[in-house]
Parts: sequence; C-alpha cells; structure tokens
Amino acid sequence: MAHELETLANGQTAFASARLSAWHQLGTVTDAGMTAEDVMTKAWLGGWEVRKIAIQGIEVTKVGGITKVDCPDKFMTVRTNPVTGETEYLGIVGDDYTTVQNEQVTELLNLLVDESGAHFETAGSMREGRRVFVTMKLPSAMQIAGVDDIDLYLACNTSHDGSSGVRLDATPVRIVCANTQRLAMERSRSSYTFRHTPNVSTKISEAREALGLMWKHFETFQDEAEKMINEALTMGQFEKIVAELWPVAPDASDTTRNNAKQRTNTLRYLIRDADTQKAIKGTRWAGYQAINEYVDHFAPATSDAIRATRALSGTGADLKARAFDLLAV
Repeated sequence: MAHELETLANGQTAFASARLSAWHQLGTVTDAGMTAEDVMTKAWLGGWEVRKIAIQGIEVTKVGGITKVDCPDKFMTVRTNPVTGETEYLGIVGDDYTTVQNEQVTELLNLLVDESGAHFETAGSMREGRRVFVTMKLPSAMQIAGVDDIDLYLACNTSHDGSSGVRLDATPVRIVCANTQRLAMERSRSSYTFRHTPNVSTKISEAREALGLMWKHFETFQDEAEKMINEALTMGQFEKIVAELWPVAPDASDTTRNNAKQRTNTLRYLIRDADTQKAIKGTRWAGYQAINEYVDHFAPATSDAIRATRALSGTGADLKARAFDLLAV
C-alpha cells in the first residue's frame, strides 16, 4: 500500500496522530497533542529493544560443495515485536553500526526543542519496522533557519535496517505516511543527519545550529503572552474581535449569516466551556487559543487533510497572526 505503514498482528496500524486524522484513516487519533510516552504506546513504538546479532554459520556455495563461514564484520538487526513478543529480522549492518531505540528518537526531539511548548504530532512504523518517523509541531515562537512559517514541524526519520541515519528535518509538511515523508524531506527548510553511532545524543547543539533552530523574537512574544494571560477579556470584546476576523457584509445571504452564527457559537464554546481553555479562562490569551483551536480543528472543511493544509498556510495562518495582533495588549 502507498502509505507503507505497518499492520500489526492484532490488526492495529502502527501510527498515531494528534487530533487530526490522516488521509488513510488508519491508526490512533488522540484528543490532544502527544507526549513522548503517548508516542511509544499509541503508535506501538515502545519496547522494541532493537539489537544486533552476530551472523554465524552462513552457508556459502564454493567449488566442490557448501561450507559454513562466520561474518565477524556483519550483524543482523532484530527487534521484539510490540504485539507478539517475537524476535523479528530487520536488516544487515556493519560492525560500527549502533542501534538507536525509538525512545531515543523522542528524547532527541525533546532535547532539541528545550521545553518550548512543542508537542508530538505524528509517529509511525513503516516497512515492517524497518523505518520509523516521529514529528513535533513547533510553537509559533520558534523559528527555523530564518523561516517565518506559522506552522513548522521538526521531523525525525530513522531506520533500523542500516539504510539511513537519524535524519532531522525542519519542514512545513506533517508526516503521516511514506509519501508525506518524502514530501517533508523535499520541502525541508533545513536538515541534519546523525550516523548510527554511540554519540547521537551528544550532538544536540551541533544539530540545533545546523537546523537554525532558535527562538523567534522570543522575549517579545513571551512578554505579550504574559500580558494577555493577565488581562481579562469579556465575551463582548471577544465577539468584536471575531467579527473583525470574519466580517459579514450587510447584504450577506442567509446562508452566510447562518454560517457566521454557527462559527460564533463554536468560538463561544471554545473560550467559555472547552477544557482546553480551563486554566486560562476569561483572559485575552484564552481568546487567542480559542481562535487557534477553531482554525485548526473546527473550521468547516470537506476533509481533515484540507483543514490541516489550510491551517498551515494561507487564510488559516493569516487568521492566527491577525488574532494575535488584535488580542495583544
């Protein structure tokens, strides 16, 4: 199949996505952004214990018969299947190859973003466990390689069969399958590749520099956010901002007016009653987050993929940026 995602013995697909379903409608969709622990359990990536096994007793045909030889410079990589517990073959690697566990991939991403507010977006296993991907959605306060995209993802792709190293990409593409994995690499703003060696986790600063990962005007953003959190917002003020973001012409059709009414009702719910705003209820920051949540997850669309694409760029991205400006104190 085009998506190349792994189907496990229990019928589950080794894929997880935060909030948005992928085009293939497979795997687990969570209600909120994922943690590293969520990625391991919901995408079936935990406890693989990828390891090398010496290759011994290989039969080689020679003139005059068959003989058995050892291969001291070659090893087989295997994993423990997350469902059956059986040992499964993944690939052949050299003596200097060091296995990198899936848990180390999420740890690496967490170290790179450094408590920035980024969360895990997607993760999955492809080609029967030979390749794995994990993506994080970066907060708008972070910048990569001087790029001002509203939404960027930090994607980590690795193999367990020796076919590739641990590759990091800063990309506007949300990886959900083999095709989007290739697209994410093609549209990568910057990338960095680790070899499978013991010092992967020690090169964080080098990777961060190579990716151009930095705070985007962070002090200004943080100051504005703190002011917004400490400033009250009435429902009337919020609805005026909503009307400015989504203006309705005086001669608008009944359909347009009904759509606007439904949108306002949804936004009222998000800022007043949704659990996602509970800790910041009644603040201008809650207003900003409610608008973001509406654009990302509630705005009408013919498919989740179209909604996600629109939220990444174009009108969705512009609405988020304008909302921040209107709500900033």
